Amino acid sequence: MTETLTRADSGGTGSGPAAETLRAVPVRRPGQRVAAIVVTFLLVFLLEGWITNPRMQWGTVGEFLFSPVIMEGLRTTLLLTALAMAVGIVGGVVLAVLRMSANPILSRLSWAYIWLFRGTPLLVQLLFWYFLSAIVPTIGLGVPWGPTFVEAETNVLITQLTAAVLGLGLHEAAYMAEIVRAGITSVDDGQSEAAQALGMSRGQTLRRIVLPQALRIIIPPTGNQAISMLKTTSLVFAIAVPELLTSIQGIYSRNFQQVPLLVVACFWYLVATSVLNVGQYYLERRFGRGTSRTLPPTPLQRLRNATRKHREETAR
Repeated sequence: MTETLTRADSGGTGSGPAAETLRAVPVRRPGQRVAAIVVTFLLVFLLEGWITNPRMQWGTVGEFLFSPVIMEGLRTTLLLTALAMAVGIVGGVVLAVLRMSANPILSRLSWAYIWLFRGTPLLVQLLFWYFLSAIVPTIGLGVPWGPTFVEAETNVLITQLTAAVLGLGLHEAAYMAEIVRAGITSVDDGQSEAAQALGMSRGQTLRRIVLPQALRIIIPPTGNQAISMLKTTSLVFAIAVPELLTSIQGIYSRNFQQVPLLVVACFWYLVATSVLNVGQYYLERRFGRGTSRTLPPTPLQRLRNATRKHREETAR
């Protein structure tokens, strides 16, 4: 694309015979064009071979794409993601605040929690919560080393879904704690000092001054954690929770159509992660308003701008 520039003489006004029209020609990069053509050719070649392969059995993919069993598994996956991220975010905030506490006992307890839950595999933690009744048959409320007022069997309280939420959520809290702590430490200390000078307590300063500014740093990695959590829910197959992948495994164990059904799983995972990506984009845009004078355009705004430019060029 070329641009038309006007250069005037030192005594001119930029118009008339003293003005000279220049056309700026962009630098030609033939190597980039050749690389783009080669990559496009390879991509089309691979896609064509994959789509036209009769062994893909696209009829089976279409048959099970909206199957009630798979839809129920997708709902379970989304529910697990939402509940686990809620537990992880709340727990992460609490752990980060405790980690930065002036009380050495609270700080070390928070560090020990993060060390333990980040240092052991998530699959082991899921199995631990699922088999908790083997070492704790009953769970009760009462006075320590005294009478118990309320008591229930562990198998009744911690079901498969509860064990999955506990395992995923408590494991996520350890990672969210470090993300939140990084966001809090990114806020300048002068903000806290100014708030304390105005008479705010530590809790008010954290809630009203520090956390709102830290969200700009916290949201991007939290969005990545949410997307990762959506895919990590597939690990709950180990405790027989009927999420998306477990439901698909149950189907292809009967009809032996593994690859077509795994394509169905990939499709729904991609749809869900795409929705989360859009939500993350708008959240980042919302909390990044104070960092720049102009916000980046949304996809809809980019489409409108491109359409407007095309119309203007066509009119010329």
